[in-house]
Amino acid sequence: MEDDELQQIRARRMAELRAQSGASGSSMGGLPAGMGGGKKDEDEKAKKSQMEEARRTMLLQILDGEARERLSRIAMVKADKARAVEDLLIRMGQGGQLRGKITEKQLIELLENVNQQTENKTKIVYNRRRYDDSDDDFDL
Repeated sequence: MEDDELQQIRARRMAELRAQSGASGSSMGGLPAGMGGGKKDEDEKAKKSQMEEARRTMLLQILDGEARERLSRIAMVKADKARAVEDLLIRMGQGGQLRGKITEKQLIELLENVNQQTENKTKIVYNRRRYDDSDDDFDL
């Protein structure tokens, strides 16, 4: 009788662990997330860091010092815009559209072009209510 209760407790605990670990627990044959999926997570992190390092290396080859500094300052304020410009520069470099290193002036022109393109996409229009100061409503 104790064996049956013990089996039920183990089954419930395993079900809880599977629910907590989500898909990774079920793909590892019922093991909790910390007991078998560590290598996969480490591989993903290593691959991601390797891709980021390759990206930084490409940008070092594409940008000169002042342009790189300006882009890093932009990344502090608007990370998504800086990432988009970096992606554009990398695509241009891989496509052979760049003759030499990008200077700060060329980066500024590129940023202005990106700003113009994004301005055309998102435009906010405010429709404000008009304030009526007439006393016609009160018959005065």
